[in-house]
Amino acid sequence: MGFKKSTPLNLDFMALLSLVLMVYCFESVVWPELIRKSKEGGLDVIETYVFWNYHEPVRGQYYFEGRFDLVKFVKTVQEAGLLVHLRIGPYACAEWNYGGFPLWLHFIPGIQFRTTNDLYKSEMLRFLAKIVGLMKEENLFASQGGPIILAQVENEYELVEWAYGIAGDLYVKWAAETAISLNTSVPWVMCRQGDAFEKFKSFGYPIPHRPVEDLAFAIARFFETGGTFHNYYMYFGGTNFGRTAGGPLVATSYDYDAPIDEYGFIRQPKWGHLRDLHLAIKHCEEYLVCSDPTHQQLGHNLEAHIYYKPSNECAAFLANYDSKLDANVTFNGNLYSLPAWSVSILPDCKNVIFNTAKVVSQRNIGDNSFAQTSAVNRILLSASSWSWYKEEPGVWGNNSFTDSRLLEQINTTKDTSDYLWYTTSIIKSDPSDEAFLLIESLGHAALVFVNKKLVAFGYGNHDDPSFSISKKIRLVEGNNTLDVLSMMIGVQNFGPWFDIQGAGIFSVVLFDLLNGKHHASSVEWTYQVGLEGEYLGLDKVSLAKSSIWKTGSIPPINATLIWYKVSFLAPEGKGPLALNLSSMGKGQAWVNGQSIGRYWPAYLSPSDGCNKTCDYRGTYDSTKCQKDCGQPAQTLYHIPRSWVNPGNNLLVLHEELGGDPTKISVLTRTGQEICSFVSENDPLPVDSWKPNLGFMSQSPQARLTCEQGWRITSINFASFGSPSGNCGEFTRGTCHGNVLSTVQKACIGQEQCSISISTAYLGDPCPGVLKSLAIEALCSD
Repeated sequence: MGFKKSTPLNLDFMALLSLVLMVYCFESVVWPELIRKSKEGGLDVIETYVFWNYHEPVRGQYYFEGRFDLVKFVKTVQEAGLLVHLRIGPYACAEWNYGGFPLWLHFIPGIQFRTTNDLYKSEMLRFLAKIVGLMKEENLFASQGGPIILAQVENEYELVEWAYGIAGDLYVKWAAETAISLNTSVPWVMCRQGDAFEKFKSFGYPIPHRPVEDLAFAIARFFETGGTFHNYYMYFGGTNFGRTAGGPLVATSYDYDAPIDEYGFIRQPKWGHLRDLHLAIKHCEEYLVCSDPTHQQLGHNLEAHIYYKPSNECAAFLANYDSKLDANVTFNGNLYSLPAWSVSILPDCKNVIFNTAKVVSQRNIGDNSFAQTSAVNRILLSASSWSWYKEEPGVWGNNSFTDSRLLEQINTTKDTSDYLWYTTSIIKSDPSDEAFLLIESLGHAALVFVNKKLVAFGYGNHDDPSFSISKKIRLVEGNNTLDVLSMMIGVQNFGPWFDIQGAGIFSVVLFDLLNGKHHASSVEWTYQVGLEGEYLGLDKVSLAKSSIWKTGSIPPINATLIWYKVSFLAPEGKGPLALNLSSMGKGQAWVNGQSIGRYWPAYLSPSDGCNKTCDYRGTYDSTKCQKDCGQPAQTLYHIPRSWVNPGNNLLVLHEELGGDPTKISVLTRTGQEICSFVSENDPLPVDSWKPNLGFMSQSPQARLTCEQGWRITSINFASFGSPSGNCGEFTRGTCHGNVLSTVQKACIGQEQCSISISTAYLGDPCPGVLKSLAIEALCSD
């Protein structure tokens, strides 16, 4: 999302802004650290959604505490010296359960969401007024001296407006007029994102990845052509703990391949390259706010946009938007080399201080925070310390009820649980024991038991959550039980009329050789909302020592509908933890009574669609640079450090399909492995550029920076010459200068260091040859 200069914003006040979306419901103890890293990355504004379902879980009862303390979040951003964009909505989407709407809203008789329905508009206005009033009371709007410079009403409505007809047009007008009437004295916006691509993480799908070269290109082009306010979705994404992940089938992780990863660690080179981009754009700021750009065509797929000040001084962006061909262009009397699909930034219309395709930032070794074995501490949970509780299929309590039809799941459970039991009897009067069962469901998954034995499992996917189960079964003469456990994986959060999209079983048909087709959809069904373990509270710490738990030498493995419990000592340190659940099937997990979300590592993505290399050049889409084909969408689950105790901690799992809990491990970062690869002809450091003075540095630099609290403790590789390979796999080339001692002297013991890429400093192992410096280093306590 971005705003062009035609948007009615005060540019003198706002100047140039880059924006990070940070969901404030992440743990509040880490807000300052995340905001600090965002600010150091060159951002000026933090934005967040406001989730109605968590702030008003019961109609008329508000909640603004803990990690949902919205006022505290805004003040924390203000204390860091940054600004705020408050996206109230109240529809959020955000891959959040029900798009952020409270489910009680659905049960108001006669209500229709996001249209000219008086009941809905009344509730929406009441919540908008509540949030605006809360911010006004604390003097948090910019007009009051606070940090909130923008507010948002509605979200992405353009994508669904067609489905509501004239009522949609009228609703948009009403939403805008209503927002303005709240007198915030700051501009209101209504996010469109008509050209955005989905790239969130869903069970059963590969992981989307967007190379930083392409991301930087898109951002630079936006500012080049007149943009003034850019939104990252996401810069930090975090985790949708509990059952907050929307649906259907959206994973718990909301990492989004963001510059700050799910655990709060900086992802390189994305963070560093974008930081340099932000700084380069800000070097042009005084020009960008003075005028609209002047366009100049430089050739086929080549152009310049020039921003002038009244003094006729200028800044320029030179773009090559060809997806294959590099080019040389003449601009302002000088020759410039433009790689394909790149933008060069010239803050004085002469010197290139940044090119989007030339990445010189350090890199992390490994794809994620916990990939590096030498910098990760793993604790395997002891097999003999597990306890368990086995649930029996079907009705378990006296709060069950009957109906003569198949009930839709959301209206039945009211989303108090992911689970709904559908139970009925099948009377078999003939001697034939074979039959054919066909079950159809709106979604999202289901386990089928005949005579208390598991016979089938079916499930949908994010794009089509509906599914059917066809299964040959064996029945006994007389009474047979059919128990179907229908499972939701998040309430639908997006689309026209998404609020009325259902879930659960809608058709059951039985075929046998003698009696033919028998529709069981209209027979008497018994319903039970939730699992017995949920009702008993097995996830709670208070039941950890209950005799209901069974113990033995080794817990049962590959068992269906089983609860597991174990105590563990958290790895030493202050950083976040990750729970490796790759050995499990599907279910939910809790640590010390806090839900860390749904897991489903048994659901593998298709084996095709991923490439070892990704060409960032050309128009991006979410399938272009996928990773982890044939793998689970998520195996590591975030445990905030604030959720664990110095002593024993309780892990509880509810496993639906079958897995091996004895292979579960808890991980923490003890450091990080980083690397750098910089050549003699790479760009000079952006931060060495000074207006009217030019570059203060005379050569490129290899820079290494550890996460705060760690220092460089070893240099594992250093070569100046023609090294080859990728991070973690560098090898010496035919030209090799042994610079290990030089790098060690500059970096060991430091949180950050820089090495000048010059023969004067590093020596010249092969005169006349273009040389590069490759370094691999370890950061730790």
